Amino acid sequence: MDSVSDPKPKPHRGIYLLPNLFTTGALFSGFYAVLAAFAGNYVDAAIAVFVAGILDSLDGRVARLTNTQSEFGVQYDSLSDMCSFGIAPAVVMYCWSLSTLKTYGPFWGKLGFGAAFVYAACAALRLARFNTQVGVADKRYFQGLASPAAAGLLMSSLWAANEYGINGTMAQFVAPFLTVLAGGLMVSRVRYWSFKSGPKSDKVPFAIIPIAVLVLVALYVDTALVLFVIAGLYVLSGPLLTLWGMREARGRRDVRSDDAKPGAEPPP
Repeated sequence: MDSVSDPKPKPHRGIYLLPNLFTTGALFSGFYAVLAAFAGNYVDAAIAVFVAGILDSLDGRVARLTNTQSEFGVQYDSLSDMCSFGIAPAVVMYCWSLSTLKTYGPFWGKLGFGAAFVYAACAALRLARFNTQVGVADKRYFQGLASPAAAGLLMSSLWAANEYGINGTMAQFVAPFLTVLAGGLMVSRVRYWSFKSGPKSDKVPFAIIPIAVLVLVALYVDTALVLFVIAGLYVLSGPLLTLWGMREARGRRDVRSDDAKPGAEPPP
């Protein structure tokens, strides 16, 4: 009598089309940003990175809505993010401003190159850490600045500077610090709101609608400046949120230590 053995399930060879199309669009936008930077079209490059951010925010939502999540999609999205929010912003900042430091000598040229590489390396480390913490970390928060937000800070600053007549040479001593700051925040332990814990129902407070209208009007009036302000406020929110969390944790420890003292009355 032949023994019966359970065959191992064969892996699925196909991939889900719809969410991966959005990921491919984000990858294309990041690649276009690199080519636009080489051609000297820096504003176009910045806009392309923002388009990549929009597409990147949609692919995961589309996958969840259509129940087409897959491990392939997760890995593909991570590689796309590295191109669009790691390599592309670093190249754009280097071509726009950081490369102009070499006019002051070899040391300064290496400093500009190093700042761009630090940002790219921090983006890679940020994505690797995020992938290893999926399913473990609190979904309400990001540990460190997310790479799309870091890219948004750099690209919005470039776009706003260009709109107000500030070229890369004029910003050459600010760009390295901003680039390294964005990279450092990505690998830091500073907490940022992830906006993944949305409202519990489909209804939102009425005040949200007028605020949304004001934001849309402001974006129409001065898109670059408003995007830079939004990015800057979000970057500043991380340290404030972290300090608030540390204060609350310290308060809870003080309460527990007071309760543990001899003669302390038990909590009701």
